[in-house]
Amino acid sequence: MMQLDSPLGDAPAGGARLPAHAGLGLKPQHYREILENPVDLGFFEVHAENYMVDGGPFHHYLGLIRQRYPLSLHGVGLSIGAEGPLDEAHLARLAGLIERYSPQAFSEHLAWSSHGDLFFNDLLPLAYDTATLARVCEHIDRVQSRLQRQMLLENPATYLEFACSSMDEPSFISEVVRRTGCGLLLDINNAYVSSINHQRDADAYIAALPLDAVGEIHLAGFAEDRDGAGARLLIDSHGAAVDDAVWALYVRVLQRIGPTPTLIERDNQVPAFAVLLAEAEQAERLLASQRPPLQQARA
Repeated sequence: MMQLDSPLGDAPAGGARLPAHAGLGLKPQHYREILENPVDLGFFEVHAENYMVDGGPFHHYLGLIRQRYPLSLHGVGLSIGAEGPLDEAHLARLAGLIERYSPQAFSEHLAWSSHGDLFFNDLLPLAYDTATLARVCEHIDRVQSRLQRQMLLENPATYLEFACSSMDEPSFISEVVRRTGCGLLLDINNAYVSSINHQRDADAYIAALPLDAVGEIHLAGFAEDRDGAGARLLIDSHGAAVDDAVWALYVRVLQRIGPTPTLIERDNQVPAFAVLLAEAEQAERLLASQRPPLQQARA
C-alpha cells in the first residue's frame, strides 16, 4: 500500500496515514485465524488500554499482525473532557505503546470518564460552553505535545444534553479542531444515534462538522429501546451489524469527502471473523465506488 509522508501535526511523525480502505477492530479470538489465513484488509484497530502491560500473549500476537497490516490505536481512557488534569501515568503508558507499534493513527473520545480518584467505565457527555472548550483544548494540546503526533477526536453518542450549553456539538468540535490542530474521527453510527435520540437531522449534523479534518471513519451497530415518553432511544452498543440507515448515511458522507479509512467496530457479541470481514468488504465496495476509475485498484 502507498505511504504518504506528512509533517508532524498532520499525521504520525515520520509515518503514513491510514490507507483509505476498510479495516476491522482486532479481537483476541481472531488472532490466530488472521495470522494463519491473511486477508486483504486495509488496517486493524485496537483499544490502547487492552495493551498497557509490558508483555503477554496480546503483545505477542499484535506484534506479528502489526508486521503485516497498518494499525490504528484507539484510546478509551484519557478522559479528555474531565475537570481535573490528565492522568500523566496513563499518558506515559500510551506514549510507550505508540513508540512500540508506530500506529498510523491515534484517536480518543470527546467525553469524560474520571472525576477525582473515581473512574467510571463509561464515556460521559460534556456541557458545550467556553469553560469546557478551554479545558478540552488544553488537554488535547498536552496529549499531542506528549505524543508528538496529531490526535483524532471522536464525536460522541449521547443520550442527554446540558441546558447550560452555549454552543451546539458541531460548533464545539469545529472550534476544538481549529484551536488544537487535532483531526476528527467521524463516528457515523454515533452521529446517527445522537441525531435520533435528540430528534435532529443526521445529515445536517455531519455537514456542520469540520469534514476536512476527518482522518478516519467508524461504523458500528446499535441497540434500540424506548424512552420514558415512548420515543425511540438508540444505544451505541457495538453489539450488532451496521444498520442500513448508517450504511446509507456513510454513502452520503463518502460523496462529500471521498474515500476515507473506515473501521467496522464490534466490541460486544463478537461474531466469527468471516462475518466481520463481510462487513469490511461491504465498506470497501462503497469506498471503491467513490474512487476515479484509474484509482480503483489498491495502491
